[in-house]
Amino acid sequence: MSEGIDTFDYVVVGSGAAGSIVAARLAEDDRATVCVLEAGPSDKNRYIHIPAGFIKTLFDPAYTWQFRTEASPHIGGRQIATIQGRVVGGSSSINGMIYNRGLPSDFNHWAQLGNRGWGYEDVLPYFRRTERRIGFGADGVRGRDGAMPVTDMDWIHPVSEAFIAGAVGMGIPRNPDYNSGDQPGVGYFQRTIHRGKRISAARAFLWPALRRGNIDLRTEARACSIVFDKGRAVGVRYLNSRGGASSEVRARREVVLCCGTANSARLLQVSGVGSADLLNSLGVPVVHALGGVGEKLKDHYSIRSTVRAKSNVITLNEIARNVRLGVQIARWALGRPSILAVVPSQVYAFWKSAPHLEDTDLQFMFTPGSYKQGRNYVLDDYPGMTCGVEPHRPDSFGYVRARSTDVFEDPIIQPNYLAAETDRRTIVLGLKLVRRLLSTPELARYVEGEILPGPLVQNDDELLDYCRNNGSTGFHLVGTCRMGPESDPGAVVDDRLRVHGLRGLRVIDASIMPNIPSANTYASTMMIGEKGADLIRQDAKAGA
Repeated sequence: MSEGIDTFDYVVVGSGAAGSIVAARLAEDDRATVCVLEAGPSDKNRYIHIPAGFIKTLFDPAYTWQFRTEASPHIGGRQIATIQGRVVGGSSSINGMIYNRGLPSDFNHWAQLGNRGWGYEDVLPYFRRTERRIGFGADGVRGRDGAMPVTDMDWIHPVSEAFIAGAVGMGIPRNPDYNSGDQPGVGYFQRTIHRGKRISAARAFLWPALRRGNIDLRTEARACSIVFDKGRAVGVRYLNSRGGASSEVRARREVVLCCGTANSARLLQVSGVGSADLLNSLGVPVVHALGGVGEKLKDHYSIRSTVRAKSNVITLNEIARNVRLGVQIARWALGRPSILAVVPSQVYAFWKSAPHLEDTDLQFMFTPGSYKQGRNYVLDDYPGMTCGVEPHRPDSFGYVRARSTDVFEDPIIQPNYLAAETDRRTIVLGLKLVRRLLSTPELARYVEGEILPGPLVQNDDELLDYCRNNGSTGFHLVGTCRMGPESDPGAVVDDRLRVHGLRGLRVIDASIMPNIPSANTYASTMMIGEKGADLIRQDAKAGA
């Protein structure tokens, strides 16, 4: 190794949901040394730890990658903000805090694609290892001893109860635990909030691990290239995020990319790993031609409907203002249930767009509040409520490509939302079900009338047009470093998460998902971090 360059056993790029876990687990070996490179700052901002504080951090470029998708003809030529965390804890420090594993069939499908050890029964122990479930759940399925607390909603609004009652009246059963492996039903989301505070992956795993003394966490360290030597990854070059001279760290054993779906693909590309045509267009020497890097990007695309509540109904819109907000702040400070410690979407429903389907394919998200059209998390001036829906398993896919070798320039992100006809059909069916959920007899006494899409939007073409022009991201980007056997020409990593054709390099984050799970991706990404760290330790022990 080069003199004057710091050397560690492992270099982990990214401190998000997967990276925090990978670093913490590798550091359990007292003899191992780990360097974690985080492009953003430390997570000391108080708004990170107050659950409702995401409104302050989500749009702050000091803590987030303010990415935007490319314009797409399938969504009215719009660009959509697809923000990702750029802070210690990554997106787990700025996300909606919902804990949602998905369906067993999601992971069985991964295994069916040739990924050994990734079926539901294989990954269940890793879900359990991460989790400290506080509340109802079968002990054989839910974890009780992990570092990440998963709690139930403690702030309950009567409108939410009416929404649930209405869904039950429609034939959607109340489900006491949608993370049990049996997903269909309606109820309150489980969340990674404990004692009124957000528990990010960094707070649960990385910060406690730092006390061991064998992890070097470097913040404001933006990775700009992987260092290779004869087909082996031996280090990472990085820049201070505020500018300045480049630095380099070396890895005796492995470099592990945990940068997220957009950034892991981009870092590989600017380092010479990817499509030869793309690398040539960027002027990057080809280290290893791997055409799947950056391809098969998927994301959940969601649409919402809002209704105006009757004037005597007090919704979040009113509670979050003036004296009422002061009361909520006081309640939070005293450790009592408060709107400061709730997730943005409070009630879930998982259901089918058509009766013949084997699995649920829609996720509904309800909250007793509403936001101004075209404004991000700005509450309406009148009482309202919102129900959104996203198809779980979209067929549309796109790509991520480095725009240049300048890592301060955002990559090209093109999910191609609604490109597939199946996705267009499913989202229209989902929006129709949203309307039914918001017009049940149980909810009727709270509702004055629909605001969006509005009474003029009725037939399927009008509903689809509304979805095209008003839908948005679920912030669930996956797939750009897809896991698959070497015989799969689009696969980037094998089932041990090693990059095909290279040594000493793995990708361990949501980008390796061969398909998007029927859920928010946070829980699955933590599971991937747990399993990925285990694979590294197994291979190190075997001398592989």
